[in-house]
Amino acid sequence: MIKKGIVLAGGYGTRMSPLTKAVNKQLLPIYDKPLIFYPLSILMLAGIKDILIIVNKSQLKQFKKILPEGKNLGIKINYAEQKFPRGLPEAFIIGKNFIGDSNVALILGDNFFYGQNLTEKLKECTKLQSGAKILIHPVSNPSQYGIVKINQKNKILKIIEKPKKYLSNLAVTGLYFFDNNVVKYTLDLKPSKRNEIEIVDLLKRYNKKNKLSAEWIGRGGAWLDAGSVKDFHDASSFVSTLENRQGLKIACLEEIALSNRWINKQQIKSSIRFYGKCDYSNYLKKLIK
Repeated sequence: MIKKGIVLAGGYGTRMSPLTKAVNKQLLPIYDKPLIFYPLSILMLAGIKDILIIVNKSQLKQFKKILPEGKNLGIKINYAEQKFPRGLPEAFIIGKNFIGDSNVALILGDNFFYGQNLTEKLKECTKLQSGAKILIHPVSNPSQYGIVKINQKNKILKIIEKPKKYLSNLAVTGLYFFDNNVVKYTLDLKPSKRNEIEIVDLLKRYNKKNKLSAEWIGRGGAWLDAGSVKDFHDASSFVSTLENRQGLKIACLEEIALSNRWINKQQIKSSIRFYGKCDYSNYLKKLIK
């Protein structure tokens, strides 16, 4: 079982400069909430309550202002600092003590997902006992992503980072589930030509041992990767359209916590006071009427 999760929210967001010169990318808004709410909500939907958020040293105070310790959400939020980004698997080195002897999930701080039966799929992924599991999703521009080729039984035949020649249209998303070997395997990885340890190399290690499996998000599901200014606008439009049409919020952390029975109505009232007079607080008020 996976009961611990890591949100990798380090990096400098250089593709979004000058917006990110003073503010971490994950604290910029996707419509009506900071981006960090969205990946955090995915871990919470999966039933994960013990969470490590990895951030830049200079921006730790900013994160703690909006996400202190997690008590208001019925979860435990830990923080670790990343001095300089050296590849996605570095999260497991930074989080070595946090992981301990547990299995762990990793989600990138600029990724989020939406779709029917998503919660059920996430909870199924957390049942992982050994090996690793990735979420895959079709994309229109596979040369920009890590791509997998699978057979009819969903066995992963090949993994290539940003293939120059067409392999498939199935991209590896920014959500991963690993057994406890992930720390040991990461420490054995050698830096690539760009002097980073690569997530694809880590996945290949599992695949060579026939310990890597894939889960489809599903047709009609959405995977959003907010890496650029345009991505932020597109994601904000997506969330705005759904929320205003349905009258429901995406990535409302308190709503997820209440649904999971991690918090009660009194804690919702505490969050309302924390956020002050705003539309988000008005939505929370509706949850406890």
